[in-house]
Amino acid sequence: MSKNKIIVFGGTGYYGRHIVRSLIRNGEAVKVLSRDKTKAKKILGDKLEIIEGDIARRESINESLKGTKATVLSISAFHPKLIRKMQQIEGDAVLMIFDEARNKGIDRVVYLSGYEMGENILRKLRLQKFGAIKLEIEKTLSSSSLNWTILGCAPSMELFFTFLKKDKMIAPGGGAKAIPCISAQDVGEIAAQTVLRSDLKGKRFRLTGPEALSFPQAAKRIASLTGIPVRVVKIPLFVINAASIATWPFHPFIRYVYWSLKLLNNFPLDLAEKVPMDHQLLLSMFDYTSTTFDEEIQKRLMSPGD
Repeated sequence: MSKNKIIVFGGTGYYGRHIVRSLIRNGEAVKVLSRDKTKAKKILGDKLEIIEGDIARRESINESLKGTKATVLSISAFHPKLIRKMQQIEGDAVLMIFDEARNKGIDRVVYLSGYEMGENILRKLRLQKFGAIKLEIEKTLSSSSLNWTILGCAPSMELFFTFLKKDKMIAPGGGAKAIPCISAQDVGEIAAQTVLRSDLKGKRFRLTGPEALSFPQAAKRIASLTGIPVRVVKIPLFVINAASIATWPFHPFIRYVYWSLKLLNNFPLDLAEKVPMDHQLLLSMFDYTSTTFDEEIQKRLMSPGD
């Protein structure tokens, strides 16, 4: 069997679908593994192979890797229906993929992780559990013989628009710290180019757009471009924390949302200051046109004639 396809695990997800589209645009043969083939086809179209199966089952992983030359892992269980299976999906399944890829002689692996999985900051904020799985995966991959590259993804620019409600921007915790952000399309293009290259073994890149932005800064930029005043409405983190504790036994997703918001509200200043440099590195290493936050605003909130 010839090995000519690239498999994107998590290919129907928020970043994964953009990776699939970029690979197809570049003329690559692509496949994905999905629990629902019909739903995957609606999201991704019919210019790829869709294997129906469960990523948590070794049999499905084994079948999906047949005829594959490289793998991209953009796997997330950050969803209300999947959060209880996070260890199974983001941890155990990923380790199985590494094992089966190695067994089949598939050397090239690209793994999408968190922006910067620093143990010190996680320990300081008591968020070890929040980052434990990705830390374990990165350590396992780093010590392996695979030709691996890790892409540490910043939050999507979508974050700011998710919390934008007409003329109000909801800012959980205040959102005063500037955080890196990136267009999902840019993640897709960079990841697609990365998996096709063999010269990036052992590299880890922080994927970001041109600038770090706080919630108030994002609101001000939106108001400036649209001409519509945007008021920042701050919600104290302790309110979300209390709700997450109360709902933990029957709805643990809110707890994970709180942990992510706590991390964003305590984003390290030194990493935020490195965003322009990290972005320039990406521009020098990959052939793509970076999307700015202003362009995202124009695309989402302004008509072509504005």
